Parts: sequence; C-alpha cells; structure tokens
Amino acid sequence: MTMFLLVPGFWIDPSVWDEVAAALRARGHDATAVELGHAPTDTAESHVDDVLAALGTADGPVVLAGHSGAGPVCAAAAERARDRVAHLVFVDTGPLPDGVAQVDFLPPEGQRWVRDAIAAHGSGQPMPTRAEFDELGTSTEGFSDAAFAAVRARSRVEPAGAVLTGARRGTPDPTLPKTVVACSFAPEQVRALIDAGVPGFAEMGGPEWTTVALPTGHWPMVSEPAALAELLASLA
Repeated sequence: MTMFLLVPGFWIDPSVWDEVAAALRARGHDATAVELGHAPTDTAESHVDDVLAALGTADGPVVLAGHSGAGPVCAAAAERARDRVAHLVFVDTGPLPDGVAQVDFLPPEGQRWVRDAIAAHGSGQPMPTRAEFDELGTSTEGFSDAAFAAVRARSRVEPAGAVLTGARRGTPDPTLPKTVVACSFAPEQVRALIDAGVPGFAEMGGPEWTTVALPTGHWPMVSEPAALAELLASLA
C-alpha cells in the first residue's frame, strides 16, 4: 500500500480529487486530499506549511502530487521534508525558482489581467469564468459545462499572497523521483523549454525527472480521473 497526498491548485477545494482518491483506494492504496488555506493573509509560504503539516501526519513516505498552482508549493515542501516524500508528482505544472510567484510565470498580458482581477476584488483572485480561462490560454478541455459550473460554485478566492508571492526553495534532491503529468501541454514542449534553459523548466532535465502524457485539459482529475488514478498508481 502507498500513501498519496493530493494537493489542489488555485481556487479549488480538495473535493476535486474525490474520484481519483476513490480509484486509488480501490487499488488498495491510501489517498488524502490536502486543504490549502484561503484566508486573505495566506501566501505561497503558508501553503507550503499546509503541505508540511499534512506530510507530518502521514504514515511513512508518500507520493506527493500537486496540481497547477500547488506544484511549486509541493516542490518547496518536499525539499524541507525530504524524508517524508517517496515520489513528487507535478500534475500539469512544474516547479518554480526560489521566490518566483505564479503571476511572474505568465506572459505580460496575463500578469496584467491577474493583477487587475486582484485589485478589483481587493484581497485575492476569484476563479475565472470558462471564457476568461480560454482568453488566458488555460485549457478546459474535457470539462463539461455542468462540471465546470459545479467546481466553480465550490471555488474560493485565491489569496493575493498565494498568487503574487513565491515559495522559498531549498536544494532539490536528485535521488527523489519526480514526474510531470503533461495534460494541456506535450512532453516535447517540456523538453524544448528545458533545453532553452527557461526558468522553472531548467531544473527538470535531470535523470530523476520523467514526463508522461495525459492529453486533456488543465484539470485531469475532473476530465480524466480514472486515467490519472491509473497513472498515479503506476508510480506506487
């Protein structure tokens, strides 16, 4: 039996992992979705603390899977609690360099859009509409209108500090296996960015890294939960 800790990305609550967790449990594993804080004062660093708290209660080393905005958070947590992590998985995401915020990784027009949305709200960024995600270039493929509406209805405002600040990185351990699940981008694109030395991708060229394709939209736990569970179980 393997323990999986499943960390949701921006806006979404742990229930988005329900189908994946159920499929992992049906295979005899243990699976728990992690709750990240959504108080106005929360930051990328406080989200790292949330993951560290979950790791501290886990029974032995885990497969730690972070989706989207949780990817860099999980990378930082794994570096601070290396003995608690057996495999690090990035679901349609990757690590970011020390202190680099999610917003900094967007193209200039995307950065302006996000900062304007935070300014309009006051303390954070509400989950964009489907049309806004399309405009931002975030794939919602495989997400039915009803499923998207249900997830967005449960969404929380992402605290400004989680969007506009980065996590403190440690030293990546080359003995820790790391897997990127590429959903809305192709493994070939990752390889090209690694070779180009793009920040956030340059460190992914080591032998401990693998990239596997799961072609779908940015939320595979909704659009392809069975396939994602099967892929995660293969890492156990």
